[in-house]
Amino acid sequence: MISKSLFSIISAILVWSLGVCSFLLSFYAPILDDPDLQANIVLALAIIPSACLGTYLFYKKQYLKPSLLALIFVLVITLLDACITVPVFLIPNGSSHSDFFGDPTFYVIAIELYVIVWFFGNYLTNKLKA
Repeated sequence: MISKSLFSIISAILVWSLGVCSFLLSFYAPILDDPDLQANIVLALAIIPSACLGTYLFYKKQYLKPSLLALIFVLVITLLDACITVPVFLIPNGSSHSDFFGDPTFYVIAIELYVIVWFFGNYLTNKLKA
């Protein structure tokens, strides 16, 4: 059996993978004039089902306080963004860590992720108790 900590990290990696895929795929269907804005909008929308899926899969097997699970998700995804997303996908296109982490959209999406995991986690845990 996988420990709660490891399983929460694996669930966060799944959410990050889905988010990065949606972010990158959005560049292949240009709808807006600003492709970065379009990618951020797609990511903000795609993070909703991705976070719900990761939260659901976690609570199907394990239990943590929803606020702690949400914090783990945000921290793991931020670490993966700093170590993989920025160096592999953004720096080759002329961006930098300071551009990525200085963008207010990053923090809006991080707060969105936290709230979704916390809210859906509370919903699932209350549903399990009933």
